[in-house]
Amino acid sequence: MKVIQNILVPGKHKKPIVTDVFYKEDKTPKKVVIFCHGYKGFKDWGAWNLMAEAFAKAGFFFIKFNFSHNGGTAEQPIDFPDLEAFGNNNYTKELYDLENVLDWISSEENFTNDVDLNHIALIGHSRGGGIVLLKANEDSRVKKVITLAAVSDFGSRSSTIGDLENWRKNGVKYVLNGRTKQNMPHFYQFYTNFKENENRLFIENAVKNLKIPLLIIHGDNDTSISLKEGQKIEFWSTNSQLEIIENADHVFNVSHPWLQENLSKELEEVKNLCLRFLD
Repeated sequence: MKVIQNILVPGKHKKPIVTDVFYKEDKTPKKVVIFCHGYKGFKDWGAWNLMAEAFAKAGFFFIKFNFSHNGGTAEQPIDFPDLEAFGNNNYTKELYDLENVLDWISSEENFTNDVDLNHIALIGHSRGGGIVLLKANEDSRVKKVITLAAVSDFGSRSSTIGDLENWRKNGVKYVLNGRTKQNMPHFYQFYTNFKENENRLFIENAVKNLKIPLLIIHGDNDTSISLKEGQKIEFWSTNSQLEIIENADHVFNVSHPWLQENLSKELEEVKNLCLRFLD
């Protein structure tokens, strides 16, 4: 298996998109899978590397990346050394980042013989699930899409980071990262950017317009994003299947760091569902 990590893909917003690829180096075209992490996430979180390896072993060309403003850097892609960038992140930046990754893999000469660009699928976890639904609706290069514990509505989350008037006056709100103990900033631009792009960021409309196959996976013990959000996505869709993972939390019973050699039972089930759907 060939693994290349921390490739710097140019981004639209003056910060690189730190990217990994996993694939069998056999010079045969492989279906492409692009994975998007969620809020306060990163490409190397938990068991995502094990997931990438499993997809590559199954014959896929697997790409995962850090959103350019997720708080990581090229030198330190794990965790959040750049809180200024984190505070300046927003949904449209993430959509442009995903577009940049799609453009990159569609034109990268080093992988020409290893990718089948007629079969590109997106997988998104949590907030990344909302991002892949929006992008799949926008970009005809995407042929299948999978959500893992996805959000169904960005609007409610854009206004609940704190009192809007105080947020506007102060210019910033902070959210505690329970694992790293960092106070992570959200600059008021996050809200104004959402309002300026509200139609583009309306997940319900994107899902209703989506014609390609959609797999929705959600745990029934998810206390971060309710199973009801996955059920809403299924209700809006005309070409989807909802799979509920029993006893699975928001991250399918994995944590960071993940020091075990195997996936959790629940994430193993997620992996198998994804591979069957993408085959």
